[in-house]
Amino acid sequence: MYAFHFACYPELMRILIVSDIHANWQALEAVRESFDLCLFLGDLVDYGLEPGPCIEWVRVNATHSVRGNHDHGASQRVVINGLNGFRYLSGVTRMLTFTKLGEPDRRFLAGMPITKYLTINGKRILMVHATPREPMDEFGPPDVDFWRSRLEGIDVDYVLCGHTHHPYILNIGRTTIINPGSVGLPRDGDPRASYAIMTDQGAELRRVEYPFEKTIETIQASTLPDRAKEMLAEVYRHGRLITGRGNGIGK
Repeated sequence: MYAFHFACYPELMRILIVSDIHANWQALEAVRESFDLCLFLGDLVDYGLEPGPCIEWVRVNATHSVRGNHDHGASQRVVINGLNGFRYLSGVTRMLTFTKLGEPDRRFLAGMPITKYLTINGKRILMVHATPREPMDEFGPPDVDFWRSRLEGIDVDYVLCGHTHHPYILNIGRTTIINPGSVGLPRDGDPRASYAIMTDQGAELRRVEYPFEKTIETIQASTLPDRAKEMLAEVYRHGRLITGRGNGIGK
């Protein structure tokens, strides 16, 4: 059902792993690591309102990318109707995303594969946005039993995934799961942009502060409903929605 792509490199290099940028240009611009390869794990759009420079950054800098559920939905002009939480925010920001994407942007989002296999210095890597079972939509927590079942029949050294907006590294047998968290919309209570670096010494999760008030200024200047502006400002400032601001986690 899903296309698989193979690439080989002669030696392991410094790899930047980013995911869930969500049109937050201020956060993405703050990630200024040196790298030889950049791997992007999906979700360039929605929530934030600056998809253009984020798409261009990934187009220029990401060596390999996979499509996230928000990339797929925005490129196919899927309307979301949500009443609470992040599903509500997905729906109201999706409508503005439509107006900000040109046809080349939509083609780029739709053209990213759903899964990708790489071989780097003899190490097999599987890239997905969510999980190997449901590459764009399944929520994959840092749970050994959950991932053990998702790795059945998957012969790789690393699975790189995003979607949860919570960073973690999990070792299961010979396979290491790396979730770099979210660059543009962390939900783990830490508002700093989250990403990962992988070298021959292993993988490391990293955070970097960014001027989130500038992101909030862009939100406040938009035509979004006041409720959405308040909720997004809360997430950008605190790295989560405060209890009582809406139920339903959405994706």
